[in-house]
Amino acid sequence: MSQARVQPAVSKWSELEALAGQDVGERAYVERLLELWCEAVVADGAALYVDRAAADAGPRGDRGEGGDGFVRELTVGEGSFPPTLEPAAADAPSAYRIAGGLLLARPAGAAGDEAVPPPEPHTLLLTSAVRALRLRHQLKRQHFQVNYRVVELESVYEVGLAIASTLDLDQLSEEILLRAVSLLDARRGAFYRREGDVYRLDRTFGGAAKDVFDATDPALEQLLGGQDGSPEGLIPGARHLMAVAIGTGKRPRGLIVVGDKESRHGVGPFGASERRTLSLFANQAAIALENAQLHRQALEKERLEREMELAAEIQRQILPDPTAAPRLDGWDLLGWNRPARQVGGDYYDLFRRDGRLLFTVADVTGKGMPAALLVSTLHSALHLLLDRVPLGPELLSRLNDHILGTSAANKFITLLLAELDAASGELTYINAGHNPGLLLRAGGREVEELEPCGLPLGLLPGSTYRSGRLEMRPGDLLCLYTDGITECASRDDEEFGEQRLVDVLVELRAAPLEDVAAGLDCETQKFAAGQPQLDDQTVILVRRG
Repeated sequence: MSQARVQPAVSKWSELEALAGQDVGERAYVERLLELWCEAVVADGAALYVDRAAADAGPRGDRGEGGDGFVRELTVGEGSFPPTLEPAAADAPSAYRIAGGLLLARPAGAAGDEAVPPPEPHTLLLTSAVRALRLRHQLKRQHFQVNYRVVELESVYEVGLAIASTLDLDQLSEEILLRAVSLLDARRGAFYRREGDVYRLDRTFGGAAKDVFDATDPALEQLLGGQDGSPEGLIPGARHLMAVAIGTGKRPRGLIVVGDKESRHGVGPFGASERRTLSLFANQAAIALENAQLHRQALEKERLEREMELAAEIQRQILPDPTAAPRLDGWDLLGWNRPARQVGGDYYDLFRRDGRLLFTVADVTGKGMPAALLVSTLHSALHLLLDRVPLGPELLSRLNDHILGTSAANKFITLLLAELDAASGELTYINAGHNPGLLLRAGGREVEELEPCGLPLGLLPGSTYRSGRLEMRPGDLLCLYTDGITECASRDDEEFGEQRLVDVLVELRAAPLEDVAAGLDCETQKFAAGQPQLDDQTVILVRRG
């Protein structure tokens, strides 16, 4: 070989060697190799194509819609080459298949239908260069995916922090939907809450959505699984839908639905990366919803506790001070009460009016706040009526009409009201369906009962009542009580009963009334043996000295 022919070849290989050694010259190296190949096959122009499977992988790791075939990577020389080729193009005479791609030549002075002789050195170098080029592309895509994943996680984290700081449920629902739509560049969106076996629409973005649908709808299962299909009319007009459940387990708290992802090319479907992003966000939303729900429950509990404290304070003001019972020469008086809850439905009072001593004990159906409110109504109405009407059947009839008109249909009051003439010991009483008062006669176990004289208050309109009378003699002990005493239950579900109450009164009849009440309290608690108190307990004790 002559020196004149060797020198250009050496120059070309030196040029290639120099390009191959440059980090930024990889594409120039491949382009120069393609030019040399083009010269070797005596072509006016040539193009390098790579497999579409590698070229079409999106920056987020989603596969495109290209399928098989080739995508143009480089061109040299003259002539135009299509940007993509179908797999059949590899069989063309002017095409030469290499690993990972395709070389396509435009032979000089020909129509492109002549076979291309394979110049082995150049082809081998191009094959190796294509492999390196593909590897560089893959590394670049992977680097982009890692960076995108970091940005994605940071976005979800920031969004999670934003919604986690919102404790108002209504505001949180709005925030969840707006953040989800913004995070995914969605044109439409809807947020649903789970109520039993249905999803009910809470709010929408960008248009209307279906109000309610069955949580077991098979079409919903397909949508949640990323398959085609969704409940009919879920987001009318949306062409592409994606949904994820908020929360884990078989009964999620809600559902986020987004529709029509916006891009520079218009609207399109959501990919696997968007579904992953929305799932991560839904996990954050589930925690935020749980916190907001717990916060609402805590506020509601706090509100109820404040109301109960207020009701308890009102009731303490209504009930008399146990240490400040009216004083009568020759008489001992005591009132005692213990509610089953913070406020109760038992009521008692001891007071003097126009030289008379009156005392009453009553029991309102139920317990807690409703019963306490009805106790307040009874207290006010009783004292107002006693200013106008003397103790007797008319007083109870008016009181019955008042309670009937101001209370719920299922509420009523049992009441025993008595008036004592301290000088004579005469006791006048009316018992409206209450437990019979017990009058323990001095010196024995003889007990007289203050039997009911009519129906409970507030039970029926037009109820009539009659009064009863008896005389308290020296040493007699009168006990008025509510059913929380006699119905106190043991672990065997046995009631304390009236007979045990009488036994305690007989045993402690001569003791100070404070000791009598304390002894009765001790015996009922001992009988209950640690069982919770289920009903209010109230006692009035009156003894003639």
